Amino acid sequence: MRPTTPSAALPVDLSEARRVAVGAAEAAGALLSARVDGPLGVRPKGAGGDVVTELDTAAEDLIVGRLRAAYPGHRIIAEESGILDGAPGEDMVWLVDPLDGTNNVAIGMPVYAVGLALCARAEPVLGVVHDPVSGRTWSAVRGRGALGPDGSPLTLADHPRPGRERNPLLAWTQGHQVGAGDPVAFAMRSALELRCARMLQLWAPLVAWTMLARGDIDGIVGYLPEIVDLPAGMLVAAEAGAELRRLDGAPYELGIDRPASELGFVAARPELLDRLLETTAKIDPRDGRASFAR
Repeated sequence: MRPTTPSAALPVDLSEARRVAVGAAEAAGALLSARVDGPLGVRPKGAGGDVVTELDTAAEDLIVGRLRAAYPGHRIIAEESGILDGAPGEDMVWLVDPLDGTNNVAIGMPVYAVGLALCARAEPVLGVVHDPVSGRTWSAVRGRGALGPDGSPLTLADHPRPGRERNPLLAWTQGHQVGAGDPVAFAMRSALELRCARMLQLWAPLVAWTMLARGDIDGIVGYLPEIVDLPAGMLVAAEAGAELRRLDGAPYELGIDRPASELGFVAARPELLDRLLETTAKIDPRDGRASFAR
């Protein structure tokens, strides 16, 4: 996936939608920054060790309110509220992750972000990621490139940073459904760690996507990723020049209607992509057995 082709004519001005989304993300970021050092109201979310805080719901309420005011007919899929219906037959869908990195915030680690994506039916056409810690925002419109915090075009450098040609810096992300004993996740992560300088697991995928778009890291591998935080960051990185494939090397087509089993990905600088696929494609997705040459 490298979406250089603009989407077909849409019933929405994407420049205006970007302005609305950036404003909503930055307002939510200001809310999070102001309250992150106070009482968080942390409570369990599901049985897998995930948590949710009062900050998640407060930031989500703010974003949803702004989107509803600007686009009352659009559908919204929000991480905490779920599916919020729009007008009958409406094709435009917003994905809202009000606080990506809640577990980090809950333990006092300042690694988190806000993400919004707009999709036309199932296809992402706009992505916005805001980092409340640094106060920076990145955005992208499908086929029109990515923009950095100062509003200038964001493009991957022609070459990786010194020393990283053969020792890339990678990030790993996985969905909440992946358990500690998952053999495929364990095998793939272990094999990748043997072939890179460092493997980051930030528990805030949106932060990793912006790091890839800037060239701070060289690639991301995602296994059964969550859909709500995927399109915004992926679009920013892809429009900046990163390339994506499925874990088995097949072409990657991101659609929010696809099951998690079809959303696994390798995203990387173009010259690194095949090297990473040499590892991920050799892990059996059924049981994690590897078929590397001895």
